[in-house]
Amino acid sequence: MARDVSDTTPIEGRDQLVAWIEKGCKPESAYRIGTEHEKFPFYRASQAPVPYAGERGIRALLAGMQRSLGWEPILDGENLIGLADEKGQGAISLEPGGQFELSGAPVETVHDTKVELKDHLDRLHAVAEPLDVGFLGLGHSPTWTRAETPIMPKHRYAIMRAYMPKVGTRGLDMMLRTSTVQVNLDFSSEADMVKKLRVGVALQPVATALFANSPFTEGRPSGFLSMRSEIWRDTDNQRAGMIPFTFEEGMGFERYVEYALDVPLYFVKRGDTYHDVAGASFRDLLAGKLAALPGERATMSDWVNHLGTLFPEVRVKRYLEMRGADCGSPAQILALPAFWVGLLYDQASLDAAYEMVKDWSPEERQALRDAVPKLALSAPFRKGTVNDLARQALDLSRAGLKQRARRDHHSFDETRYLAPLESFVERKRTSAEAWLEVYHERWGKKIDPIFTEAAI
Repeated sequence: MARDVSDTTPIEGRDQLVAWIEKGCKPESAYRIGTEHEKFPFYRASQAPVPYAGERGIRALLAGMQRSLGWEPILDGENLIGLADEKGQGAISLEPGGQFELSGAPVETVHDTKVELKDHLDRLHAVAEPLDVGFLGLGHSPTWTRAETPIMPKHRYAIMRAYMPKVGTRGLDMMLRTSTVQVNLDFSSEADMVKKLRVGVALQPVATALFANSPFTEGRPSGFLSMRSEIWRDTDNQRAGMIPFTFEEGMGFERYVEYALDVPLYFVKRGDTYHDVAGASFRDLLAGKLAALPGERATMSDWVNHLGTLFPEVRVKRYLEMRGADCGSPAQILALPAFWVGLLYDQASLDAAYEMVKDWSPEERQALRDAVPKLALSAPFRKGTVNDLARQALDLSRAGLKQRARRDHHSFDETRYLAPLESFVERKRTSAEAWLEVYHERWGKKIDPIFTEAAI
């Protein structure tokens, strides 16, 4: 999240929370695509991570991007921690370990996302190159220990760092050493949201496998093809995972609200102050019975900020966030919105994808989720593998994109962006496995070349 929301409207009851999400419904003609991606800054000469402060630090990168874009600064106290387009057309923010994130504008086509990504990277390189800073497109930092990773000066992250070790073993690794790409997509009604959520949750492990791009940790192979995804399996299972109730009868906005109310809070923000209430109940805040803030009642900003601290494989706000992929090359970043847009924004493909997954049991879905970090496309499923599922999903996505028929100025439609994924399926080999091959054969088991070859 680029900026925490400030809306002091008091919450009188649960119906307001349901209504807030329901306001996300929009006609198909108003559907948009919002792509977000993170990448790791590093110094080219030393391959060290980039700290926040200093003449060549991340604050200097942000200041340079502010001059380039003219966007408004986002401050935490006196610290510049992000930038926001005042028209709501995008933002730049920092993840806890310095991962540099673009939250893209809501655009109409993947072609628009391509233009946006190129402009972002061109501007970023122009600012970063004089500072000797490069950026890695991987799902996990390949060499740095947790202790070596810088920590960004954001108050909400300090609260999270203190809380994470209490609820899982890998939360600090998630915060400091992982990078993702996600796409935010719209829904037209409650029923449409539910169908898209079900397809998204079921196929998220397939996306994780297709985008597996984090096989290294602390300078050596980790034993996983998506170390980022493995880390999420024990980060905080109260707020992460496969939300198994998705397929239960009665699923809808109200059921998701009930789930969100049961996820503990991290903080309550009043003015510029973040109050640490980590582990406390949102229901108590609703009732004015929060022990740390007696008598304080929930506002809409509390609700919106809380929804942004839930981390399931698909997150519901006023849109759906598809959250299962490692970051990768620019081509892979563009492949993610293409994959999901083709599946979810064409009715025939959405219906076919739902038919594909509707009889999978909760145990099968969870088994997929547990297997893909290590095995990716070779993970077993029924009488086949995830590669078979990926081929089927890609066929549906391609059909959906072809039906959309959104063409660029060269008359190419959006199917072109699926090419990296189709190549992975054809070869039955992910990007992570390609990295492992060159590590063992061409790099002589030295990790340094990845800072050149995985730079974006």
